[in-house]
Amino acid sequence: MAEFGIILPQGVYHALKFAKNSVDGEPLNLPQDAQEVVFDLCEQLLFLHAKILRHTRHMAQIAKREKRVALLRTIPGVGPITASAIVATVGSGKQFKNGREFAAWLGLTPLNRSSGGKERLGHISKMGDQYIRRLLVLGMTSRIRSIKAEPERFDPWFADILSRKPSRVAAVAMANKTARMIWAVLTRNAPYNVRTT
Repeated sequence: MAEFGIILPQGVYHALKFAKNSVDGEPLNLPQDAQEVVFDLCEQLLFLHAKILRHTRHMAQIAKREKRVALLRTIPGVGPITASAIVATVGSGKQFKNGREFAAWLGLTPLNRSSGGKERLGHISKMGDQYIRRLLVLGMTSRIRSIKAEPERFDPWFADILSRKPSRVAAVAMANKTARMIWAVLTRNAPYNVRTT
């Protein structure tokens, strides 16, 4: 479409708006063959978007009924998809001795490159469950905006790490800490209480 001068801003919202306008009959300045292809693609996009919304609502309903998923959702940054994936993968979490072992299993702990008494921590190991690790890091990345806007409403540790580290590094550190919280919530079978002081 860019070859014909139709350029959309980045983001799903803009693509959906364009697709809806195209399907509703807004004329495009394209050759007939290209119009047909774009129209078909717009219909497919809207169909898939409606399916995703339906499945998202269904997953949210399941998350409300499942006790462990509901408990995990009390942790800020853990939504229904992340909580459902964790419960489906690790169950009660009692196979791990502590939260640090669970975070290491997810691949969220830094590699230790210490020698000669000097401690050096490297990149995260990325050895564990890639899907859950990605969900946790994405959840923490979205939390960073909220924390930057209102740091007084959040655990002081999060605001402190954001002031000292780049956002991406901070998101991984926050995901590591959140993994430990997840283990505690699962093994104690009790909701998370947000600490703001």
